[in-house]
Amino acid sequence: MIRPYAARRERALPWCDPLEVLQAIGARDGTLGLFSGTGGRVLIAADPDAVRQIDEGAAAVTALLDDPAWAEGAVQLLAYDGGARPAAGPRPSVWPDLMAARYPAWLVFETSSRTLTAIGRGGDSDEAERALDQAEGWTRAASPRVAVEGPLSTSFDAEADEAAYRAAVADVVARIAAGELFQANIARAWTGELKPEADPLDVFLPLVRDSPAPYAAFWRLGERTLVSNSPELFLTLEPGGRIETRPIKGTRPRRADPAADQAEVEALAASAKDRAENLMIVDLMRNDLSRVCVPSSVRVERLFAPESYANVHHLVSTVSGSLSPGQGVGQVMAATFPPGSITGAPKHQALKVIAGHEPPRGPWCGSLLLREGEGTLTASVLIRTLAFEHRKGRWHWRTQAGAGIVADSDPAAESAEVLSKISAIKRALTGS
Repeated sequence: MIRPYAARRERALPWCDPLEVLQAIGARDGTLGLFSGTGGRVLIAADPDAVRQIDEGAAAVTALLDDPAWAEGAVQLLAYDGGARPAAGPRPSVWPDLMAARYPAWLVFETSSRTLTAIGRGGDSDEAERALDQAEGWTRAASPRVAVEGPLSTSFDAEADEAAYRAAVADVVARIAAGELFQANIARAWTGELKPEADPLDVFLPLVRDSPAPYAAFWRLGERTLVSNSPELFLTLEPGGRIETRPIKGTRPRRADPAADQAEVEALAASAKDRAENLMIVDLMRNDLSRVCVPSSVRVERLFAPESYANVHHLVSTVSGSLSPGQGVGQVMAATFPPGSITGAPKHQALKVIAGHEPPRGPWCGSLLLREGEGTLTASVLIRTLAFEHRKGRWHWRTQAGAGIVADSDPAAESAEVLSKISAIKRALTGS
C-alpha cells in the first residue's frame, strides 16, 4: 500500500524544447507527455514510483480513484468497456479497465511564457529534492529524435468496410424511428502494425506538431502505449467543488480556402441536425452531473459554440455544477462514465446498441485522468486516439472514429464525417 506524498518542491529551470525532452526519455517505461494545444501547458514525467492495473473490477476502480495516495502526481486511464459493461453485458477485455501510474518527478512547460518548472514530490523533503534532480536531468538529455523514413505503418486496414458501416448507421436510424433511443455514437475501426524500426513516439510527434489538440497525450506503460490527439474535455474538477464538462457534437471538415472554411463554420452553427445532436448530449450530461452535484447548481454555461481545430470544426457546449458534499472522484466517474458524447441517449440503451454493432473499444472513447492534487481532476475523452500493443517484436495499433447517429442521419454523410475525423491519424501513420 502506497502513502500520499508528504513533501512537494519546485525548481525553476532554463527553457528547453518539451518535444526534445520527450524524445530523449520517450523509450523509458512509464514515460508520459501531456500537451495542451498550441501555446498551452506541457507536462512531462517518467519513472513512476507506483503502477496499478485493474481488470474488470468496478469497486476496485472506484476505490483507487478515491484513494488519497493516487490523488496527486498521478494519471489514470479508464477504458471504455469497463464503464459500458453493466449495460452492454459480458464482453472480451481488450484493455484493462484501469491503468494507473504515480510520478514523483514532473516537468511543467508554460509555452506561452517559455518558463519551465520542475516539481518534485516524496515522502519527505529529501525525496522531493531527489525528484527535482531527476527531472532536471531529463532536460540535460534533451535531443531531437532521428526521423523514421517513409510511412510508419505497413498497413491501414479497416476492420469492416464502408458498406457495413453505412448499414449499421441505417439500423440505428431505424431503431430511433421505432422509439428505442434518440441517438447512438457508432464507430469504425482500423488496425495495422508499425515498421520494425518505428515506435509509437514516431506517430505522436507529427500529430502534436501538425495538428496539436488541447488534450494530446503520449503514455508508455509496459507493453502498451497510448497516443491521443483529443480535442475533447470530459470533466474538470476544481478544489472548491466546481465541476465542468464540455461535450462535442457536430462536425465539419476544414477547408484550405478561407471563405470555404468560414462557410463550413456557418453551416455547422446553423445545422438543425447538429444542434439537436449536441442538445441531446447536453441534457444527458446535465442528468449525469445531477447525480453527484447539488441539483440547483447544474446549468448550461455555453451552448452550440463553434470551435476550430487543425482538421475539423466542432460544436461545443459547456455544462457545470457544484459537487455535493461527500462525493469524490470515484463517485463522479461512476455517475458519468463513459462520456455521453461518445455513447448516446438514453445512455444505457445506447451502450447496448453500440455493443451490438462494435467489438470492444478498449481505451478509445475512454478517459485519461490527470490528478494534480486532492479535489482536482482533468479528464479527457479519448477520441483521435491510437492503442498500441507490443507483440513479437512489433508495435501493433488499433484506432477508431465515430459519429453521433440521430433520426435524420444520412449513412453516406456520417461515413464521410468519420473519414474526416480519422484523416490526421491516417496521415501520421501512412503519410497520405
